[in-house]
Amino acid sequence: MKIHFIAFAALIGTLGLTGFSASAAESETQTVADLIQNKAGLAGKIIRAEGKVVKVNNGIMGRNFVHLRDGSGEAAAGTNNLVVTSKQTAAVGDQVSISGVVVLNREFGSGYAYPLLIEDATITPKK
Repeated sequence: MKIHFIAFAALIGTLGLTGFSASAAESETQTVADLIQNKAGLAGKIIRAEGKVVKVNNGIMGRNFVHLRDGSGEAAAGTNNLVVTSKQTAAVGDQVSISGVVVLNREFGSGYAYPLLIEDATITPKK
């Protein structure tokens, strides 16, 4: 029986499944303010957030830019607005859930720079 367990543990390690609990923790829904405050440690990770769509710019550089707010953070400190890019879109006023990859210091030129951007996001309407 002990040999079977060792073989199973080796298989899990080989397949890279040892990070399962870490991935599950990363996919927990986070507030906009927490994402902005903790952005340095989130680069390249997949995050989840929920909020109300407050602004949409569709069809810019082959993607849609969706701005979310969830009531956390402060406008004066710049910690209340999350910008998401996606092939999907939403309407201003929609309550949505998003999941995407954290990208830091993304600059598109012409003055469009984002210290925190969630790219390639999936946008799901909340019911």
